[in-house]
Amino acid sequence: MSSRSKSVLKTKQTARIVIIGAGVSGIAAATRLLEQGFKNVKLLEAENRIGGRINTVSFGDSVIDKGAQWCHGENGNVVYQRVRDLNLLDRTGDALKDPIYVRSNKEILPGEIANVLGAAAEAALPTGPDESNGSLGDHLTDNYWKGLARAPPVDQTIAKEMLETLKRSRCSFTASDHLFEVSRRAHLEIANCDGEFLLNWRDKGYRSFLKLLMNANANEPEDLGILNGHIQLSKRLSEINWAGAEELLLRCWDGEVLTADHVICTVSLGVLKEQHEKLFVPALPAAKVRAIKGLKLGTINKLFVEYSAQPLPKAYSGFNFLWLEEDLLELRGTERFWLEGVSGFHRVLHQPRLLQGWIIGEHARYMETLTEEEVVDGLQWLFHKFLPFDMPQPLHFVRSQWSSNPNFRGSISSRTNYTDELRTGPWDLETPLLDADGMPLVQFAGEASSKTHFSSVHGATETGWREADRLNDYYSRRNAA
Repeated sequence: MSSRSKSVLKTKQTARIVIIGAGVSGIAAATRLLEQGFKNVKLLEAENRIGGRINTVSFGDSVIDKGAQWCHGENGNVVYQRVRDLNLLDRTGDALKDPIYVRSNKEILPGEIANVLGAAAEAALPTGPDESNGSLGDHLTDNYWKGLARAPPVDQTIAKEMLETLKRSRCSFTASDHLFEVSRRAHLEIANCDGEFLLNWRDKGYRSFLKLLMNANANEPEDLGILNGHIQLSKRLSEINWAGAEELLLRCWDGEVLTADHVICTVSLGVLKEQHEKLFVPALPAAKVRAIKGLKLGTINKLFVEYSAQPLPKAYSGFNFLWLEEDLLELRGTERFWLEGVSGFHRVLHQPRLLQGWIIGEHARYMETLTEEEVVDGLQWLFHKFLPFDMPQPLHFVRSQWSSNPNFRGSISSRTNYTDELRTGPWDLETPLLDADGMPLVQFAGEASSKTHFSSVHGATETGWREADRLNDYYSRRNAA
């Protein structure tokens, strides 16, 4: 019996669908499939929790998000469109605007100088297709200095320090090690959603959106709504065999072998990079492998510090670090070298006793190898080095560690110059594996497979819906034939 003749026997009620990963893209796909009338939908999750890179945990006076934190934008953002009338989101507005910039000699940069330099950096970002070649770092650096040449005179040493800090902050958008690896073309092709860019989830966290997708009880942590009975946790795969004409075989690390008619793979790009050669049998097509190798999953981590009372002066929303060159050179020769990757700290909305910091790239990956005590000691040294006021010893500390977790191996995806050189991108990662008759066997979802909203929750959600719709369209067309 051919694969096509076998598939004719399958209906939306009998087709066996296995979704790998219960992050937001997997949950979006599963809930959409159930809504479309599919009955046999199963999610396998390697972690002991759902959510993937949405990870809301208790800390301080309520919760924090160790992963995705903000709803970025309104128009064209499917997350915002889903929750807009439910009073789940709060506008950040100017609450975190205009942090102070402090040099490593404790000198606070005057606000008017910070504004001139910040405006020059913002204006230096590429805006048109004629600026699409090369790296984002090259473009930003060249145009920053050109812009300052037309601005009121500014101390060139401070301007250089500010540029390095602003580039470090910009890296947090792509979790890149540095902007000179980031594709200028990708910066132009990502579709920003208009409206408030930093919508926060009050004191409930991003898990509120997961609960909404699942139609689960928000007050019952273990309730999975329409996905109750459909998710297996701590279920890690060792092999996806898609060679058979009749069914796919999935081997789990615990020895269990599952069968399926369709698989939707939503694992992170980092997991694909590390495991695709052993995970897929037979090997993935060359175009798919090129996309996996060419796209990057970088690292950005968060540092949450809890105090008995807010330690910042009332007028401070946060602070960013400007390193004097001689201090930075000295730092690089010490065991605290990783602190160079910390861009700054800011208040946490709806958590008045917390500060939140960001660390990027290779320094973030190294930070993950340290003990919590070593990280806190490093941060206390950093605060003492920069701030013109004393910072108390924190009560508690929490960090994220996305790179060292084998179920993620990084934070968010980006397109690099290497991606462009390989002439690949999310479109190749998205392409499903079909049988000879065009039936989807293995499909791919997740933020890295989004052409225009990569590195975002709304992008990841869209890809889950995209793959559910792909399968639904296949059965609708076949049944209509």
